[in-house]
Amino acid sequence: MPARRLPRPLSGMLLLGVGTLAAALTQFSMQHSDRTTNLSLSSWTGRTPAPITGVASVIDGDTIEVHGQRIRFNGIDAPESKQYCDDAKGFEYPCGRRSAEALDSFLAASRPVQCTFVSWDRYHRYVGDCRRADGASVAAWMIEHGQALDWPRYSNGAYAAEQAKAEAAKIGLWVGKFDAPWDWRASHDDGAAPASQPLGIVSRKLVAQSGYSCEPRRTCKQIGSCDEAQWYLQNCSWGGKLDRDGDGVACETLC
Repeated sequence: MPARRLPRPLSGMLLLGVGTLAAALTQFSMQHSDRTTNLSLSSWTGRTPAPITGVASVIDGDTIEVHGQRIRFNGIDAPESKQYCDDAKGFEYPCGRRSAEALDSFLAASRPVQCTFVSWDRYHRYVGDCRRADGASVAAWMIEHGQALDWPRYSNGAYAAEQAKAEAAKIGLWVGKFDAPWDWRASHDDGAAPASQPLGIVSRKLVAQSGYSCEPRRTCKQIGSCDEAQWYLQNCSWGGKLDRDGDGVACETLC
């Protein structure tokens, strides 16, 4: 039996309805570009992704990866991986790197981490509230220790008390001067996208070009030049240990 065709008026109404829905979705996406809701099957069915538990790889100060899923901490913003800040003496230091290292050490002290879903962001990262195995809030700790900022746009000031405490104690970012991460991203187009690789994981291309490697771990006595020391500082998870005074220069006796 030949397939029945829809009457032309009804067919036109269906096409108009699809077009209207597509336009509405496009407008919604544009209006929520920073934290766009994931328009996947789970969104339409109302399903909430299950909590994710596991050992985390640190991407930067507000993003981790667990079981292959990127997870962005809800309500906070940490310096970007390429971001530099000024210390108490006015010298630049890699605050984005320091923030990531602080997070790495904090998570390593009580594994695994568990993250509860809040939303999806525009990079399709799972935005969540995360806690260590001992129940400590990751976001609260990062802010209280001056390694990230409360982001009122998404937190509604949930971490204002922790931030005030860090600012009063002049620890972490608050020891000197810095640009809020959202302001820094606005003025650095190349830093707008999330970091692409975990802390301490260096691409083979970079290793081949430099001749250096993050393994094994080294001390200043085992390093032969200033350039080599700076490479470890910028590319290895343990590199911050080479810059004891936090001025952005590793193994100063070599430089």
